[in-house]
Amino acid sequence: MLLIGFFLTLTAAAARADVLIFAAASLKEPVDRIAAQFDDVVVSYGGSGTMARQVSFGAPADIVLLANTDWMDVLVAGDHVQAESVFDFASNRLVMIGPEGAGPVPLTSEAILDALEAGRMAVGLTQAVPAGIYAKAALQSLGLWEAIEDKLAEVDNVRAALALVARGQAPLGIVYQSDTRITQDVAQVALFPADSHPPIRYVAALTNNADIAAQDVLTYLRGPQGQTILAEAGLLPPADDPS
Repeated sequence: MLLIGFFLTLTAAAARADVLIFAAASLKEPVDRIAAQFDDVVVSYGGSGTMARQVSFGAPADIVLLANTDWMDVLVAGDHVQAESVFDFASNRLVMIGPEGAGPVPLTSEAILDALEAGRMAVGLTQAVPAGIYAKAALQSLGLWEAIEDKLAEVDNVRAALALVARGQAPLGIVYQSDTRITQDVAQVALFPADSHPPIRYVAALTNNADIAAQDVLTYLRGPQGQTILAEAGLLPPADDPS
């Protein structure tokens, strides 16, 4: 019943909009700004896995913006997006956060467990949410996973992990570096080495529903104005871009 209600809501939104975008939660601020440059663009945000599954089930999106290439590969394989339209448009860094005013936390199991005390580390779902997938990979790469895996609080998307720390419900969390810019209630306490996890790649595609209006939005996203908006939100150039 929830899925039926979701599709009815999306169908109503699509009927009111020229373009319906499904986007990773970590893109909310810049994509809201980009959408505002056009008439009748509606954006739905969530974890990349959730967004991809909804598109695969027939949700009426025109554009998909994900924070993980594996989920885009699923959509390409299922012929849910136009394979020739797929491109990287941004990247990011992975960080550990604590409450406002928190000092640096070394990336060692002893230091992290001391900072957690009796609490848990907020992360995206480590089997489905890109930020959680990257977090697990980084913790494994640094030899921290076995000590910390039972101390995780896994949530539906990276912004939910950010919110748990911002509200004081979790002493630590793992999010994207750009997420730390949207609230003063958290502090970056560690930066994960870039080589400790797969590159964080944001990928875009047109679905089979897309028309010229959706293509115009993606052209703007990929162009200098869209890239400036992404940079101002703390996102980095595409991972394969040497600039």
